[in-house]
Amino acid sequence: MIVTVVGAGTIGLSWAALFAAKGHEVRVTDPRPDLDEVVRAGVGELADVLPGDLLASITTGPDLEAAVTGADVVQENGPERIELKQELFARIEAAAPAHALLLSSTSGLMPSDMGASMREPGRVVVGHPFNPPHVVPLVEVVPGAQTPPETVEAAAEFYRSLGKVPVVLHKEIGGFVANRLQSAVFREAVHLVLSGVVTPEELDQVVTESVGVRWATAGPFESYHLGGGPGGIRHLLEHLGPGMVRRWKDLGQPELTDEVVELISSSTETRFADQDYAERTAARDRVQLAVLRARDEVREQQQP
Repeated sequence: MIVTVVGAGTIGLSWAALFAAKGHEVRVTDPRPDLDEVVRAGVGELADVLPGDLLASITTGPDLEAAVTGADVVQENGPERIELKQELFARIEAAAPAHALLLSSTSGLMPSDMGASMREPGRVVVGHPFNPPHVVPLVEVVPGAQTPPETVEAAAEFYRSLGKVPVVLHKEIGGFVANRLQSAVFREAVHLVLSGVVTPEELDQVVTESVGVRWATAGPFESYHLGGGPGGIRHLLEHLGPGMVRRWKDLGQPELTDEVVELISSSTETRFADQDYAERTAARDRVQLAVLRARDEVREQQQP
């Protein structure tokens, strides 16, 4: 299968490496003049967590139309500007085969909007990964208003073939699901730091040693269902719900003013100042992969 990656940023390179690791012929296109060097460096950094000679399956080129000609799948990763996305998908549609899946990694733009300049706007489907795509299983599959069900299923099946876990959203919504949840948690994290309750480092520790572990094995609804004992989530909400509602009303509404951005950024930058970015991301990937492997092994053992 020929898979074209449009855009050689962090997400695009991660996708390209994963596609190559899964045996696909990968084309990476981007107008940047240093494309070859960027791809070699970016994909090379992932070699310790993905198998095979990844670069042997990847070709590069600045010509968008040439890159999508004959492609079976196009994964777009351009900047989050709606006018640019509309132009890209109109050009992709004109040059790519009629059977090609046209997917976007956008983190919040609506597929119906991105396909507005196309002859068949329903061909655009969001395939939003949770960063980094070569590690984290989730892909949020978001169809547009005119997307046929068979196109949605084809997109989901493609991601399943990569070992990903696609979740098809039932309607378009800004930010989709994972980023909305992440934004809600981060909003309260900023509020707690600004209120002097914890430092950014302490808050990270609270998350990784509690809800992070819990949510890696059971989401919020399942966790509360288990937390309610034999009576389940109904019992929990009946008894603890009033306190939960009081906390909802007390959640913070911080603004990201220049002063707040400086406070949070400086604290975090100082904390990681002596750590190399590439080494830190590689260590993160290894730990996350180890967690996923351990979780999957236990799940397999529990299968009847």
